[in-house]
Amino acid sequence: MRILITGSGGQLGRDCAERFSRNHQVVACNSAAFDITDPERAKAVFAKHAPDVLVNCAAYTAVDRCEQDQSHCRAVNSTGPAVLARQCEKTGCRLIHISTDYVFDGKKKIPNPYTEYDLTCPLSVYGMSKLAGEQAIAEELENHLIIRTAWLYGMGGANFLKTMLRLAVNNPGRSMNVVDDQMGSLTWSNRLAEQIEQLLDDALTGIVHATAEGFSSWYDGAVFFLQAMGVEADIVPCSTSEYPTPAHRPANSILENRRLKQAGLNRMVPWRQDVETFALKNRKELLRACK
Repeated sequence: MRILITGSGGQLGRDCAERFSRNHQVVACNSAAFDITDPERAKAVFAKHAPDVLVNCAAYTAVDRCEQDQSHCRAVNSTGPAVLARQCEKTGCRLIHISTDYVFDGKKKIPNPYTEYDLTCPLSVYGMSKLAGEQAIAEELENHLIIRTAWLYGMGGANFLKTMLRLAVNNPGRSMNVVDDQMGSLTWSNRLAEQIEQLLDDALTGIVHATAEGFSSWYDGAVFFLQAMGVEADIVPCSTSEYPTPAHRPANSILENRRLKQAGLNRMVPWRQDVETFALKNRKELLRACK
């Protein structure tokens, strides 16, 4: 199978490229190689590589910067997916697109999760742009699969766990405040890549959720990860109101992988299992990167 991956410079794109290349022909494009907002560039890339499946990992994910840089945010997260969907429709290519928990307002009572059947109501510019991207794809292309995930971490690029590790290693003895009233599921990009590979040529279309099983707060996740890394840290729980950010974030980001389970396709595992495996597998490299 010929697979085109956009956004290959990010942690999920990197893991998808590495995994898929074992069994498929893969063309991995970062944002410099393929501007997904450019229809002519999209036409040229498709003509050159003739992909059977496009996995779109490209996104503007700097949630707080999106509040100020709204034009760029919407171009990448809304216009770009529409461009890709139109090109897929013209060439008969399947599109797998990565979306987010931020399409929900997070007001559902914890621990009740959001399913694919819940109404969306984004709180931030980022969330609105990602929802618009979902809607554009649905309007343009029948053979699409939109995968909503959340709280991604991996070896490629910055993420919450790596930030916590860097702060703990470089500031021993310093207390760190971490939000304890937002709930979600820390999801390993490598595990999600495995899940996506299973769906490359499956008949499933529409929207699915794919996050790690179970949930935690950011505080609980940080504590567990640093313990798994064998790094001591003084982590103090705090509320969202004590740590204000430009973008409003959902208090409840717990997603239920209902459609994957209904189809017998769910490959996601408990978040603690993956965080521990991630820490043990990459401990030396993660610590080396902190220096």
